[in-house]
Amino acid sequence: MSIQIAIDGPAGAGKSTVAKRVATRLAIPYIDTGAMYRSVTWSALQNNISLYDEQALVALVDNCDIQFIPGEPEQKVVLNGQEITTAIRTSDIGALVSTVATHALVREKLVQRQQQMVNTTLGVVMDGRDIGTHVLPLADVKFFLTASLHMRAKRRFDELVLKGYSGLYEDVVCFVAKRDELDETREASPLKKADDAVLLDTTALAIDEVVEMIIALCKYRQSQKRG
Repeated sequence: MSIQIAIDGPAGAGKSTVAKRVATRLAIPYIDTGAMYRSVTWSALQNNISLYDEQALVALVDNCDIQFIPGEPEQKVVLNGQEITTAIRTSDIGALVSTVATHALVREKLVQRQQQMVNTTLGVVMDGRDIGTHVLPLADVKFFLTASLHMRAKRRFDELVLKGYSGLYEDVVCFVAKRDELDETREASPLKKADDAVLLDTTALAIDEVVEMIIALCKYRQSQKRG
């Protein structure tokens, strides 16, 4: 299917899981923009670069070749030839990535990369926090996924437990709330719903229900274009 689908939302709204399944169902590429920011964060730590040094981070991005390689059960994230799929999904990286994401010049560089990736495909599903407003402002269909703070924290907590996390649920609630604040108040491309995005509250919905809703609307929009 030749269609650009933008999916935005706060932490724990389910956007990445949904985006992956939608891409699989429609047989089009999935671009995980969050993984790109995580990759830069991981690389900065590996190279002893301060996460507050914007110019150093911009130079780092220039030397980061980030690729998404199809795989099962999920696509692989490869940075400069090294697979870092698991390395960038730790709670430590998750706690630090918002610091990198607040830098306007870093975002500008990565947005350019993301747009270049889209230009090489006929269709794409891309998720993040500024896809519909900044990265793909002309996307065919835009969605903004949200859910209650406690539901989003529970989802994130469950993910972390599977990875060995032994901390408190209350700490995860605080982390998600703090991430919301950082995302919504940063100067560079803050998290917000695009005016033409469809709002989906996933609090009481299963992932498959959200996927079906998105696919149904995408197919309807495509039929309207053809008609």
